[in-house]
Amino acid sequence: MNAAPQSTIPQETKSICPYCGTGCGVIIQHDGRRILGVRGDPDHPANFGRLCTKGRTLHQTVHAPDRATRPLRRDRQGKERPLHWDAALGLAAKRFAEIMRAHGPRAVAFYVSGQLSTEDYYVVNKLAKGLIGTNHIDTNSRLCMASAVAGYKASLGMDSVPACYEDIAHADCIFIIGANPAYAHPVMFRRIEDAKVQNPDLRIIVADPRKTATTSIADLHLPLKPGTDVALLHGLLHILVWDDLIDRDFIRTHTEGWAALKQRVQEYTPKQVAELCELPEALIREAALCFGRARAALSLWCQGLNQSAHGTDKNTALINLHLATGQIGRPGAGPFSLTGQPNAMGGREVGGMPNLLPGHREITNPEHRAEIARLWGIEAIHPEPGLTAVPLFEAIERGEIKAVWIACTNPVVSLPDQQQVVRALQAAEFVVVQDAYHPTETGEYADLILPAASWGEREAIVTNSERRISHLRQAVPPPGQARPDWQIFRDFALALGKALDAAGGEPAREARGQDLDPAREQARSHAELAQRLFEFPDAESVFQEYRETTRGRDLDISGLSLALLDREGPQQWPFPAGATRGQARLYTDGIFPTPSGRARFLAPDYAPVAEEIDARYPLRLTTGRLRDQWHTLSRSGQVASLFRHVPEPLLDIHPSDAGRLPEGSLARITSRRGSVVVRIRHSTLQQPGTVFLPMHFGSRFAPSGMANVLTLPALDPVSKQPELKHAAVRVEPAVFAWTGALLCRLDEPARLRRLQQLARALPFATLSRLADDEADPALLLRLADDALPDGSLLAALDAAAGLDHPESLDYQDPRRGVFKRVLLEGGRLKGARLIGEDATLDWLQSLMRSGEDVRRFRHLLFAPQVPQNWRGAPGGRAVCNCLGISEDVILRAIAAGANTLEAVGKACGAGTQCGSCRPEISQLLQMRVAS
Repeated sequence: MNAAPQSTIPQETKSICPYCGTGCGVIIQHDGRRILGVRGDPDHPANFGRLCTKGRTLHQTVHAPDRATRPLRRDRQGKERPLHWDAALGLAAKRFAEIMRAHGPRAVAFYVSGQLSTEDYYVVNKLAKGLIGTNHIDTNSRLCMASAVAGYKASLGMDSVPACYEDIAHADCIFIIGANPAYAHPVMFRRIEDAKVQNPDLRIIVADPRKTATTSIADLHLPLKPGTDVALLHGLLHILVWDDLIDRDFIRTHTEGWAALKQRVQEYTPKQVAELCELPEALIREAALCFGRARAALSLWCQGLNQSAHGTDKNTALINLHLATGQIGRPGAGPFSLTGQPNAMGGREVGGMPNLLPGHREITNPEHRAEIARLWGIEAIHPEPGLTAVPLFEAIERGEIKAVWIACTNPVVSLPDQQQVVRALQAAEFVVVQDAYHPTETGEYADLILPAASWGEREAIVTNSERRISHLRQAVPPPGQARPDWQIFRDFALALGKALDAAGGEPAREARGQDLDPAREQARSHAELAQRLFEFPDAESVFQEYRETTRGRDLDISGLSLALLDREGPQQWPFPAGATRGQARLYTDGIFPTPSGRARFLAPDYAPVAEEIDARYPLRLTTGRLRDQWHTLSRSGQVASLFRHVPEPLLDIHPSDAGRLPEGSLARITSRRGSVVVRIRHSTLQQPGTVFLPMHFGSRFAPSGMANVLTLPALDPVSKQPELKHAAVRVEPAVFAWTGALLCRLDEPARLRRLQQLARALPFATLSRLADDEADPALLLRLADDALPDGSLLAALDAAAGLDHPESLDYQDPRRGVFKRVLLEGGRLKGARLIGEDATLDWLQSLMRSGEDVRRFRHLLFAPQVPQNWRGAPGGRAVCNCLGISEDVILRAIAAGANTLEAVGKACGAGTQCGSCRPEISQLLQMRVAS
């Protein structure tokens, strides 16, 4: 692909936001060389110009210091040396070929990402299953959407989301369960807010153990006991049957399996369900009647249902409600799974999972294998599904898989039982990490690091949550030697073909499966086969080949082209040849892609969570997303302003469970797999008995606070999705000899890495970016240790932070264990070290960020408390990130009489920009009324 032209004249290029599955259109502002800014695309039907806090700061992630720009060879001691691309791919090909020759194709594996484009997914899937002959390829979408896929297939016959965003405006009942779209899908949540304004009779039910920002809009909140979703859903259906609020004609004409389900739900009486879910019986009945009496009922769900050892059961139980009431296939109605990543749908479509093939085909179906083998021009595809994410890493640890290629994901942070993942990567013979950012936590275990192009730097297509395909255009060239992911996979395939020939012919046949023999009679060598399979000059040629695999399938896009997408805008599938537009809703005729043409009722029984609480582990831990961060911070962690909302991993705990742990104190959270140390936050939004920890933070920003040290790898037996949403834990005070903080400017690229290295040696440490201005970044490091600080630690901290300056001011009181240092530059506070006494941290932080001249009161900088008469900027966490408005400011506006969202906006500006903070402002208003 040709690089984007360089120009000094500002240009605009349309693209798609690379964060959640909403699929917002973005207009990139650039000069042909650098991305200068972003704005929402007013013509894109997913967002009509709106962007959330993350989307509005996308331009700050592209040219960040942590971009990977050249291939690196890395030894196990952490030393890195650059390689040319030919040498890097030659090394990877040689190692893969050697392992395949000795152990067979299934000794190698790929672990990829829902953030890859459809072209990337297609090429790596073809590489694994078509050239190498391994089905060991899975994706981090396994952690997000696998149970939704399994539920759709079991109930409706195919992995096809039947609803669309327009249905939000047509519904008169929206049932949100196991999802917090106010945080995870903020722009889509704006549609829900709009629908509520346009239709005051719209009833919104939210089922969630926590009182999240999403519950701020709920007419009915069901704070069910974690893991009891199947019982709740069966209980709702029990009431619908009892009150004759089911659609008997639809059941009789369009479904099967009703008798067994009806018998099952008879057991789930309102009284029993109330006891199981720990909910008032009246609340359950009100929710059922609201759903059953609705003209059009829409369900929205995400990880709360999916990330469970019984996630498939939860999905089918929810779909049962829609089938029993005929609430599917018409405006405003249907079960709508919200996709977590920008192209998790695309990965499902191209078969980028170990049991799938392109076009929603199954590995275990001989006809499907034959169809793809014919399209690819190979003899056969291995008939046995590969390993899914968690078993795959367990197989690496056991030595059954020798080499793994990890692309665009960070499993050391995101997979459950984090210590097992580390052991696996340490045991692997060869690890490739392909990413747009370096370093990452997973990259620390790589033998080879390959730099990938990122958002705005490549052409691609992606599919959002409502099956809408969008075309991303390239705006600027990738940095350094970075390449698009599909191109890296293609070039590796070509290098591997040559390496396999050099390694001496066929890998061990018995290890490959008897029906797998890539087209040897059609190609004289592996190199020739690879050349034929991967003859892709550009991204469009990949799309064209993938498009052909969908012809005649449920997701048929044979009528689409990039030119049509550019001309007509994003389109939903199916879009077969001859169509003039995509299909907004599926199953409008009541015919489903099952052998009988009928949807299927499933009748699972309720089963408890995989790990119950007991005397040693008496609390239930749930994990999830923050509003302004994304996955494991590889991208969003580059943006200082995104740390303002929640700067570190905080454990939300109900005051009744906190006991002798005061607000802001350090606590040790322990499960059967390990411990973390984080600061706690008292929250009455938590149910007693449950605690919440965000999932984003890894060792780069919170080495002591990685949530997945605690989680367990229990899997759903059908979807193989792990139960990331529940673990049994205990919470205890974490007592240290001292606590402290370090403030510094990040005026050297290596400074952050030096501080991260120091932080990992301490039992508690969190790092967060501070500055709002990209040109003047700063960092806050909070830390604690078991032993009093000695001179060497202080010196190391000062040297890493740039405080080892002859003009630094120093204060020491060894008897009290207090050691402070500040550095001024031109009258401005450039940095500070507070050990043993940090009550003035917020004050010093505001001084440093404001750039105020502090020389007139420099004698106060070592004070144990903030000076009484100081009138600085209001403190508190930022709620409105767009304008940097803190919770304290909003609370003052409310206290002064601003009693609506509009009044708060008029008083202080909060909520008047992207709107992501509006649900939290509503919560603050509700709490004010309640008090």
